[in-house]
Amino acid sequence: MGRIKPQTLLQQSKKKKGPARISVSTIIVCNLIIIFLMFSLVTIYRQRAKRNQATSRSDGDEEMENFVRSKIKSVPHQAILNTTKGLITLELFGKSSAHTVEKFMEWSERGYFNGLPFYRVIKHFVIQVGDPKLAGNREDWTVGGQLNVQLEFSPKHEAFMLGTSKSEDQGDGFELFITTAPIPDLNDKLNVFGRVIKGQDVVQEIEEVDTDEHFQPKSPIIINDVRLKDQL
Repeated sequence: MGRIKPQTLLQQSKKKKGPARISVSTIIVCNLIIIFLMFSLVTIYRQRAKRNQATSRSDGDEEMENFVRSKIKSVPHQAILNTTKGLITLELFGKSSAHTVEKFMEWSERGYFNGLPFYRVIKHFVIQVGDPKLAGNREDWTVGGQLNVQLEFSPKHEAFMLGTSKSEDQGDGFELFITTAPIPDLNDKLNVFGRVIKGQDVVQEIEEVDTDEHFQPKSPIIINDVRLKDQL
């Protein structure tokens, strides 16, 4: 029997070995692993996105809170009316009436009230500051209201409250009202934004001055200036 050459054996072994076959179960397992990995990546991405969104919202809320706090802190707590009868110290409701207080600040800083008179004084009712040329008939309640004594008074509508007109045509000025007695439905008549905390005697002295038939003081009573204070 003759020997088979090594090269011939190598060639025969190559011919006998076919390509390895991959089973169906292996393919399924591999696909499941790939799907699981993709699902895990998507889940992780969504969780991170939600976390970042929540963080951004909390940052935005914090910025808004800081902004509101800064606005409240910037609003003065007091104002002093320096009148020809004496000083009247006002507490400003910076939280509950922030918009009106800001408008009052703007007019005060512009010196609008300097030299304005108390042009309407109604005893046991209200004293009013402003430009008589702009008043017109928009505050007829100050004259007619004091004649109606049958209305019930609310303990919330106290004397020495500070307010301004609710009329929308007040763009050219800013009127001040200080009540000298409880007024029915005060919030329906005025934007209340403060109260007198010192100088009630000055308010009462102004209330007692002689007036004409139009409730205008016979001797002028003037606001010299308005001083804003941050301290309570």
